[in-house]
Amino acid sequence: MNGRVDLHVHSDRSSDGDFAPEELAGFAREHGLRAISIADHDTLAAYPEAVEAGRRAGVEVIPSMEATSVFDGREFHILLPFVDWASPAARRIVEAQAERRKAETAERVERIRRLGFDLTMDEVEAKSNGAPVLGVKIAQILLENPANERRHALAPFYRPENRPHAPYLFYKEYFAEGRPAYIPKRFLGSLEVLEAASAAGAAPVLAHPGAYFQRTTAEDARALAEHGLLGLEVYNFYHTAEQTAFYRSLAEELGLVATAGSDFHGRIKPHVSFGSLAEGDYAMVERLRERRGGAS
Repeated sequence: MNGRVDLHVHSDRSSDGDFAPEELAGFAREHGLRAISIADHDTLAAYPEAVEAGRRAGVEVIPSMEATSVFDGREFHILLPFVDWASPAARRIVEAQAERRKAETAERVERIRRLGFDLTMDEVEAKSNGAPVLGVKIAQILLENPANERRHALAPFYRPENRPHAPYLFYKEYFAEGRPAYIPKRFLGSLEVLEAASAAGAAPVLAHPGAYFQRTTAEDARALAEHGLLGLEVYNFYHTAEQTAFYRSLAEELGLVATAGSDFHGRIKPHVSFGSLAEGDYAMVERLRERRGGAS
């Protein structure tokens, strides 16, 4: 057996993650994983701490980041396993994303306030671990404010059957394109991220290609592969069985490494428990490492 892996987990260095790198390394040891990749949203703040935590736990922690980008008008998330977190190229990605996220957050909070809901920038910043703030995190903070429970428009999100997924439901209702608090995407272009990834020593992988906000087509994947994409996250909790089969076939056709990542966060994604993704195998790590070496 090569050993089980999960190449997409989040720590509390993401605004929407719950567990410290050391805790994640401990979870990995307890679940018998050989390796994990902590890929926080638009930040490398978990490193080098996470690598050292992995060494202490006897688990390989592969440095990574989940870079938000824009391709063909849609939001695409690109994982950067093996990234050199101290490299100038990696720092440029982080700095550019932080600037864009801060502006986006301010605009989202202002639109939420105009809709009559209780929310302030100070509140958002205080509850986001100093990390770039995601829309679902803003929704979580908003819904955890008792003052908003009295808002009639928000009543559906407080129903018992909706509470576990309320931040994501709110995101779709208010932050998605065409909704009341939508902000146009201003992230780095996906091709820019792929170019920087190569300079930073990473082996870029497209995260959850079938997610509702990406809807990655074969043409999309082919274009990204032509610009340096090396892997496709085939196995994850976003995909249906049909999507998994489609992206597995597409990865084979395009010569991309099929990877597995749970996208574990903690309480903001209660349906994703740590160690619950079965398809991850260390052979994926080896193939990415080989491709990265061949591309450098």
